[in-house]
Amino acid sequence: MDLEISSGQVKSLQKRGESFTLLDVREPWEWEKSRLEGATYIPMGDIPSRAHQELDPDDHIVVMCHRGVRSLSAANWLRQQGFEKAQSMRGGIDGWARTVDPKVPLY
Repeated sequence: MDLEISSGQVKSLQKRGESFTLLDVREPWEWEKSRLEGATYIPMGDIPSRAHQELDPDDHIVVMCHRGVRSLSAANWLRQQGFEKAQSMRGGIDGWARTVDPKVPLY
């Protein structure tokens, strides 16, 4: 499984009804400005203390941030912790808003 997944591929997973956890690791102020329905929210700084309590290591986890940099770091860290199906959504919520759903606010 690739470390990155495109926003279009994530949308396809949703359309097919595939089970996965969309994990938003942005800061609280970013979460307030723009979010995707159904996402699990754990700020990046809280991932080390909360991941093992709140996430299933067997789940497919798609991590997202604003543009895909922090989510890539978080997905790498999760994989090192045994979350083998963690992926980063390339382009983040910004890419999602620009290519999948223009109703999602840009910031």
